[in-house]
Amino acid sequence: MFERESALDIYRQSIPVILVSLVAGLFAGTILGSEAMRDGIESVPGILVLLPAFLATRGGVYGSLGARLSSGLHQGVIEPRITTDRRLSNAVIASFVNGMVVSVFIAVAAFFVLWITAGGGNLLQLVGIMVVAGLLSAILMLSVLVTVVFIGYRRGLDPDNIVGPLVTTLGDVFGVVFLLIAIYFVGLFL
Repeated sequence: MFERESALDIYRQSIPVILVSLVAGLFAGTILGSEAMRDGIESVPGILVLLPAFLATRGGVYGSLGARLSSGLHQGVIEPRITTDRRLSNAVIASFVNGMVVSVFIAVAAFFVLWITAGGGNLLQLVGIMVVAGLLSAILMLSVLVTVVFIGYRRGLDPDNIVGPLVTTLGDVFGVVFLLIAIYFVGLFL
């Protein structure tokens, strides 16, 4: 009987987050299919090359942070509140640095793919777009992820049940929005 109750508890906690993820994913798809995004994609060669990698790495990098937070909360080594705790700050800083390094790497890799396949591309433009999009998504994802995980934990939710859908949704929605913002922001200067 314990297994059934455990499974039902997991579903009870996960279903609302998954439903929110579904709606937010549709929103991200709407932005991706918008005329503004099409114009941005057409204006910067290489955006379609780096877009899937950028969105995927948001989930990977910040999913690791969510797992660390969840483990720390379950083990009692992290308190469910924002403090200057060394473990918490180190995990957040490491995720931020990883996110930024991966963003720059994606831009460089996309440039080389363009250079090999199409004979061109603008490395400075791609790196600029990825730095801006990576920075904006990192700030917002870190803030929302830590806040939601801590509030959920204090309200009796298991962070393991909410981290996966939360990170995936945040990565897609914020990734698409901030990539579009970065395209236009960097376009002002280059």
